[in-house]
This record gives sequence, structure tokens and C-alpha cells, in this order.
Amino acid sequence: MSAAHPLKVLSVIAPMTQLNTPYPSTAYLTGFLRSRGFEAVQEDLALALVLELFSADGLKAVRERIAELPVPQRTMRVVAFDEEFDRYLSTIAPTLAFLQGRDATLAHRICSRAFLPEGPRFDSLDVYIDEDGGDPLAWAFGALGVHDRARHLATLYLNDIADVLREAVDARFEFVRYGESLALSQPTFEPLADALAAPLNLIDRTLLALTLAAIKRHQPRVLLISVPFPGAVYAAFRIAQAVKALDPSITTVLGGGYVNTELRELKEPRVFDYFDHLTLDAGERPLLALLEHLQGRRSAQRLVRTYRREPETGAVQYVNWIEADIAFAEVGTPTWDGLPLERYLSLLDMLNPMHRLWSDGRWNKLTVAHGCYWKKCSFCDVSLDYISRYEGASAATLVDRIEAIVAETGQTGFHFVDEAAPPKALKTLAAELQRRQLAVSWWGNIRFEKSFTPELCQQLADSGCIAISGGLEVASDRLLKLMKKGVSVDQVARVTKAFADAGVLVHAYLMYGFPTQTVQDTVDALEYVRQLFEHGCIQSGFFHRFACTVHSPVGQHPEEYGVTLQPLPAITFATNDVGFIDPTGVDHDALGVALRKALYNYMHGIGLEQDVRSWFDIRVPRTRVAPDRIARALASTESAP
Repeated sequence: MSAAHPLKVLSVIAPMTQLNTPYPSTAYLTGFLRSRGFEAVQEDLALALVLELFSADGLKAVRERIAELPVPQRTMRVVAFDEEFDRYLSTIAPTLAFLQGRDATLAHRICSRAFLPEGPRFDSLDVYIDEDGGDPLAWAFGALGVHDRARHLATLYLNDIADVLREAVDARFEFVRYGESLALSQPTFEPLADALAAPLNLIDRTLLALTLAAIKRHQPRVLLISVPFPGAVYAAFRIAQAVKALDPSITTVLGGGYVNTELRELKEPRVFDYFDHLTLDAGERPLLALLEHLQGRRSAQRLVRTYRREPETGAVQYVNWIEADIAFAEVGTPTWDGLPLERYLSLLDMLNPMHRLWSDGRWNKLTVAHGCYWKKCSFCDVSLDYISRYEGASAATLVDRIEAIVAETGQTGFHFVDEAAPPKALKTLAAELQRRQLAVSWWGNIRFEKSFTPELCQQLADSGCIAISGGLEVASDRLLKLMKKGVSVDQVARVTKAFADAGVLVHAYLMYGFPTQTVQDTVDALEYVRQLFEHGCIQSGFFHRFACTVHSPVGQHPEEYGVTLQPLPAITFATNDVGFIDPTGVDHDALGVALRKALYNYMHGIGLEQDVRSWFDIRVPRTRVAPDRIARALASTESAP
């Protein structure tokens, strides 16, 4: 490694991402920059903000805000919190310590249902009460699942407080989608500009104090903020606003998934009141070029995939000096050094054993390969770098990274965050893990393709695979073909059952509202999903509404999918989703309510024997699929040579 460069770089995680484990962008960038000799540090301001708000002092500040509210503006939830304030104040610190794994014995008091104040979020437990009025959570935790039961109750408790924050302090507050509407496909900067010009509320002031403390602690010359989702954009701009007010000479840089998808046509110069530069796609090469520019070793006209404000005219300028990206095998090993790993919160908001993985546990996030090896799905952003540029690394390199991360963090759990981890790469990775006799647990996203044979599924399980997620999308062979998904319903059934038989939990991503999807298609698809649950092929799922994006094949060639795009407004800021007219005229919003309701019940083992039409409040057609379709698909593999 070369001698350290004098340009100190601070990467921060902006609120909100997730609370159980660090979002990996800063770990990747910090590890990469250190491998190139830069002094690089990182902070998780998302976690810090929540821990500050959900503390004794934070709750006292919330109560002071409640006292300022006119009585008519105090909701029932806010009034209940105020009345029970002393109990919230005395329980908040021990409850967070429990969720951080620092006080396991508190579980018994939490499970007593007499320790925590219970707000409206606890009403959800009523759906589990049996006819005899017995224990509402016995089906999920039994007699001995005290720790998990307590974490579920503690999660409901935090959600109650979050609801109070939203109703008394900031209507935009969410644990994940904080201020999302200000940035999600917003054609102009006005909503965000208005929000940033408004007086600071309690959450803003808390974030401001945390930001300034981090700047004072690290004294960086460059601040990197990565925003993966629209729900992190507002806070990212607030952070940059505070830094520019403190020291305008600090270079602020914005990147991440949101920038890569929604700001590719940026024309709004006011963005550069907050950020000096925006970078697109994989950040390593643009960041190296930018740092060389700041060191006087490269001109501004040789930046890579970077937006800036042209000093003389004030216009937005996009500069893209063509240079090869850093090879995936050479990006270095992520590092979590500097992040408070012992302070993350293991939450249990969903009782389903697979679904809980997204919020439960401190997972080391790692990528098996860059991009997607399939890159054909018609609903996906296949034209963008994060999908289109597929590049892998050897199994030896990946396991070297795994060993280094375990040595650093002391944690052996890994979440592979690939768009779709390649089966060949997973096979060689599993073999290398087994060869080194490395005991890890891992899960990740795949395509349900035929390469995942029962033998491979078992090998992956033996290497530490505990769960798999993948896109079934619409369980309709016609629509899967139109999507260019490359799988069939029968194939998905066989692959998912092979994983389940190997002891691996399976989650299915599901979609509704795809172009030309009829009511009959939707009802039939739900029946296939019901059968997959019934036969133990999948244990979890999530239905999301199809959104047409400007970077997808549907958005670029709508005529091939039987739809007409609605005209986009004049855009100076963000663009991603685009409306379309589907000649089928189906009310997918009404169908979506039934789909989510049915799926929620299926994930808890409820209603699998019911006719799928019973979930819908509107009249729907009879299902046309064979009642034993999945059974026959599974039987065909059992008899195959």
C-alpha cells in the first residue's frame, strides 16, 4: 500500500436505511479508499439519530414538543404517550440495551406484558387470540421462545414511539421511508427545497448536532453521502446543508442507488448549493478521479461520470472522461471499522421465520458479483450499470474477504446483496468454504433457475446457506414469458422445493399490475402461490405493485408490452417511474389489498385451505389452474432419472 494521502474522506450513512446492521455503501467505499492509501473513516448517522431520539433525553424533548401542540392537534396516540410518559421514560434505555444484545435477562420482564407500556401497535396481537382467549403468541414462540417473543414486543413498543414522533414532531418520519415523497420521482426540486428551507424541527436539530459532532471528530476534507433509497434523500441534504454552513471548503459528494436511477437527467443547479459533486454508478472510479482532481492531479474536465456546477455559468455540467471501472476483484475488502457494531438493534417486526431476516441480526453485507448475469427481465433497469455490467471474482478472493470480515467484526453471518447471485459462483464459493472448513451462515438473492438442482441446493446448505430469496413475480407462465424471466411456474416449484428440502428458507418476490395482467391472471397467480405455500416450497413472500421505470424494457419499448406511456412532465430533478395506460383497465389497487392480505395469512400458516376468491372484496372469476398443479410439478422431478 502506498503512503496515505493527506485528503481525509468521511463516508456517512444518511437516515434512514436499516437499524439492525450497517448499510454497506460506506463499508465498501472505506475499504476501497484505504486499499488505495487514503485516510478514510465512516459514520452511521441513521443509527445515531434513532439512538438519540429513542433515549431518555430524546423522549423528554418529544414531550416538550407535545406540550407546545394545541390540544386539538394532539392525536389519541400522542395523548396516550403523554399519559404513560413516565413508563416510557423508565423503559426506553433498558429496552434498547436488550435489543442490542446487552441485557438478555430483561426478556422475562418484557414477556410479562406488565413492563412495557402498550400503545396501538400492540393491537395487532389481537388477531392471534384463539377462541379460548389463550396466549396470542403461543403459536409463534411456544413455551420457550422467550427471547424472540420479547424482541417482537419490544419492536412494537419502538413502533409506537415512532408513530408518536410522526404525529407530534414530523409527519414524514419513518424508520425506513423518511421523507420519501420529497424525492421519489419528483420532477422538480421544489418540494425538497421547501422542506430544506423550513424551520428545523426536533429531528432536524438532532441530526444537525450529530452531523457537526462527526465533522468535529474527524475533520474531513471530503464528505461522501450515499443515498440508496428516496427515504434517505431529505436527511442527506440536511446533512450537507449543515456541513456547508459550518465549513464551505469541505467538499460534499452525493452518490448511491437513488442518484444512479433517478438523477441521471439532472438539470437543477440548486442541488449544488448542498453538494459539490454527484457521481453515477459504481463509485470507485469516479471517486478516484474526483480525489485526484481535488489534489490538483487531474483537471475538472477529466472527471468520470460526475455532475458539477460549472463555475462561470452556474449551469449543471455532466463530465464523463472515459476510463475503465475498477475490476470487481480489485475493489478491496469492505471494512466496518469505526461503526458501532454493538449498538445496532435486532428487531423482530414480522413473526415469519424467513421474513424476519431483513430486520433481525447483524449481517455482514457482501456481493458475490457485480451486476446481473441474466439482465433480461423486462421490468428491471437492465440498461443501467448496476444491472448491465456483470463481473465476478474468484471463490478464493471471496472467501479471503469473508475471512477478513469475520476477523474484523467477530460476526459470521453474511447477507449476499447481489441482484441475482450466479449458481456457478455460489457452487464454487460453497466448495471453497467447505474446503477451508469455515463455519459461516449466509443468505442472498438468486434466480429460480434449473441450475439449482437438489444436489447443489444441499451443497449450498452444507456450506452455511440458511435462506434464499428470488423473484417469482407473477405466477403465470404467460406473463413470465412476457417478462423474459427465463423461468416457469413448474420450474420455480421444483427449485424452491429443492431448497426447502435442504433446510433452506425460501422467500418469493411477487408482483401484480404488470402490463396486460387481467383479473383472471391475478386470481390464478394467487392460487399458484397458495399451492407453493401448501407444499412447503416457499415460507415467505412479498407482493409489490409493478412500477414502470424509464430505464426498463417496458419503459423504453412499451408497444412490445401492449401499453402506452403517459407523457412525463418537464423534469429538472428526479425521474424514474413513468405512468402508463393498460388497455385491460384492471383496478390493480383493489386487487393488491386482497393479495397482501392473503399472503400475510399464508406466511403465518392461516387460510391455506380457503378458496383464493374469498380474499377479494370484489367479484372475481373462478381460478382456472389445476388444484394439483404444483403437486404434479414436484412429482415430475421425483420420477425423473
